[in-house]
Amino acid sequence: MKHTHMNTEIGQPAILNPSQVYPTVSFTPCVNGRVAGELIFDRTKLVTELPETPMVKDSLMEWTPLGTADLLGTYELRMTLKQDGKAPQYDSYYFTVLDPKSIPAGQSTIAFLGNDGMMMYIGDYRGNRILDFSNAGYRGGGVEIPNIPVKSTVLPLDGDATDRIQVAIDQLAMLPLDKNGFRGAVLLKKGRYEVGGTLFIKASGIVLRGEGQDKEGTILYGTGAKLRNLIEIGENADLMLDSNSKQMISDLYVPSGSRSFHVEDGGAYNVGDQIIVRRIGNKNWIHEIGMDNIYKRPGGTVTQWSPFNLDFDRVITAIVGNTITVDAPLANAIERQWGGGEIYKYTDHARIQQVGVEKMRVESDFDPSIIDIKMDNDTTDPYYADEKHAERFVVFNSVKNGWVREVRGYHLSYSLVQMKRYSKWVTVQDCQMYDMISVVTGGRRYVIHQMGQLNLAQRIYTETARHAFTVDSWVPGPNVFLDGEAVKNYNTSEPHHRWSVGGLFDNIKAPISIRDRAWLGSGHGWAGANYVTWNTQGELTLQRPPTAQNYAIGHVGSKIPGLLPNDYDSRPREDGYWCSCGQHVVINSLYKQQLMERLGRNALNNIKK
Repeated sequence: MKHTHMNTEIGQPAILNPSQVYPTVSFTPCVNGRVAGELIFDRTKLVTELPETPMVKDSLMEWTPLGTADLLGTYELRMTLKQDGKAPQYDSYYFTVLDPKSIPAGQSTIAFLGNDGMMMYIGDYRGNRILDFSNAGYRGGGVEIPNIPVKSTVLPLDGDATDRIQVAIDQLAMLPLDKNGFRGAVLLKKGRYEVGGTLFIKASGIVLRGEGQDKEGTILYGTGAKLRNLIEIGENADLMLDSNSKQMISDLYVPSGSRSFHVEDGGAYNVGDQIIVRRIGNKNWIHEIGMDNIYKRPGGTVTQWSPFNLDFDRVITAIVGNTITVDAPLANAIERQWGGGEIYKYTDHARIQQVGVEKMRVESDFDPSIIDIKMDNDTTDPYYADEKHAERFVVFNSVKNGWVREVRGYHLSYSLVQMKRYSKWVTVQDCQMYDMISVVTGGRRYVIHQMGQLNLAQRIYTETARHAFTVDSWVPGPNVFLDGEAVKNYNTSEPHHRWSVGGLFDNIKAPISIRDRAWLGSGHGWAGANYVTWNTQGELTLQRPPTAQNYAIGHVGSKIPGLLPNDYDSRPREDGYWCSCGQHVVINSLYKQQLMERLGRNALNNIKK
């Protein structure tokens, strides 16, 4: 798509002033066939159309809709490509007609309240836009975490309590689920419980509850020198994909932020199906983003990237013909030239749900005689550096609809909560982490560690972390950090490595970095794409990866350059999209605004403290 007065770059808003002529769609087909086009306003209103027209291989074709763009709002130029004997293919281009003076004062120029009081998003010419993050959290966001009746009680006694607590959990697991999917809570009465092993919750509907997170409450004390997780929820179980259900996505381009796409045969699926939407990233895409040519670590080596997929875990909410709509947006564009996309039905019988840990304090034993001054590649004041002790408090494995709330941690080496690859719809809220104990170097001190998708961490306070709020590699997203603060930091909160997508830092006070991490680690490269920071405070690094974008809206604090370019690797890296830098925008929270629009004000009440 082209227009002399409109930006047609990925990640830049595609805006026309009112009454300008429409853009031109221009393409050279690689096959013979037929093409038809529609100009659509506001998703559903047909403005004009291009009748089905022959297209000739290697011959330039152009279509400029007649007339001028007089209506304010978003337009789609929707193309349908046909070949005899094959399913139709689809492609779309987007633009927004906007009077810049109509944007309310104090709001972002690409995400603001329209005249109807609802968010209006200005996307780029391919339709990529700021995501709707409101599906993140317990039961898909906006649902109050329940208070489950106590069915078993454990008292604090001398000696190791691992077995006694585990027996209580296992006995509860033998009870039937109630109509809401719960078995009940195991209550740990006030006092200290020494845990020399790991506690396992392997059945749905179980909550492990204490009686408070202060010194007079319930204290789980990890004893001994064994490296371990103190609580593991769920098994390490993969989703079971039905390979026979595979359908190719028939759009040439599905934009980031979209919930709908075409497939070759929509009749093979039903509303309510759990599906994987797979975004393929082939070697040509790896080359396009420069991750097959990462410079070696100075004085060392590096691992170049290989092709990989992003698997978005979704539920079908509507099917119209061959158009499928899912419950949450896709956080990365799916593009035919980089491998395209496909969908599969799946089952997750091994994934447990309706499980939680709440209202307690966790502490880990450590050897205070072990002192260090190492801090990544630098030094700092002496600190406790013992590493032979408990690493993590709670780890969610294959789990959906879970939570950790009102937990306070001390002296762990790795994380307070880790949400692994097959965790989904998990909320962590109202937690604190203090005085982490480990060497200050890689692979340690990730307080809230996101590896799954559609998870929410809100109202978290941390001290002495390296990466307090962090997202791992190849994470499909969306995931949200909301209303958190990290102080006494040894490094930044961040997407940590290898192209995680769709993260939101919303009202986070912490140093944040979203950038090309180049040779760091073993070749971390572009760590995050399609991220948003909203009304954040502190130091911020924000760069734009090729084929995607990152957004900083309403950031207050220092703008920090990325690691690259530098004298060693001078290849340019573009800045991300900065808007209202130095002043918060009026819409205080993006997540809360989106949640309210989708589910109503009661949803906000459900997630408040």
